[in-house]
Amino acid sequence: MINYLISILFGLIEGITEWLPISSTGHMIIFNNLIDFAVSEEFYKVYEVVIQLGAIMAVVVLFFKDIWPFGQSDEPLGKGILAIVRKDKMILWTKIIIACLPAAVIGLAFDDVFDALFYNPISVALALIIVGIAFIVIEKINMGKDASMKDIRDISYQTAVLIGVFQVIAAVFPGSSRSGCTIIGGLILGVSRAAATEFTFYLAIPVMFGASLLKIVKYGLAFSTTELSLLLAGSISAFIVSIFVIRFILSYIRKHDFRIFGYYRIAIGLIVLLYFGFIV
Repeated sequence: MINYLISILFGLIEGITEWLPISSTGHMIIFNNLIDFAVSEEFYKVYEVVIQLGAIMAVVVLFFKDIWPFGQSDEPLGKGILAIVRKDKMILWTKIIIACLPAAVIGLAFDDVFDALFYNPISVALALIIVGIAFIVIEKINMGKDASMKDIRDISYQTAVLIGVFQVIAAVFPGSSRSGCTIIGGLILGVSRAAATEFTFYLAIPVMFGASLLKIVKYGLAFSTTELSLLLAGSISAFIVSIFVIRFILSYIRKHDFRIFGYYRIAIGLIVLLYFGFIV
């Protein structure tokens, strides 16, 4: 029973931190070092990635009309069978896919290497602090400036690729935050906060589905009934809380910038450095 409660707690942590630019992986590493989740190390590596599918499904549910590429459209992709393909959505998905390619290539090639080098509380703390500082600096630089790309449709293919390059940072350094890095990249490139955040949500769909599939294949599909139940509990928990968090962040950025998350990252990073560097 305790393990199921821990799984639900981890799902809540995942659902909150996946969409706020404060690093879900970083927080999961921290809490896993603080809480005794009685599962094998091999299963936990799969678990912490796969429960992200629950969070991703919240994006699919909330933005289904915005991302579903099939249906009647004033501007179809072509004639015949292509008449049911919405051109604007296919353009969006093309940008999403090309933005995901850099991180996918690097992740597939060096996933185990990065885990061995940087998957620890001290590396996470440093990444939290550095990206937190970046948020504060970039927001101060952009203060009073109008974004050149206000809507997600304004994001060019070139900009999508460059945002994808920023996503590589998150693939290498746990704690840097996938959403944090892509939002920072978008802000630097002239994308509005709202458009950068929305594009980040969409990027998560193929990234997380791909990462989950990779972990499941590596694990060998040899899940016990208990392990499957823990995955389900964590995923459902992540899905439910993600619905509320996504709505919150989209509302928040209409009137505020991201500096508060920068300060939070620095504070939590310093606490982790103190605890794991000097106390433990």
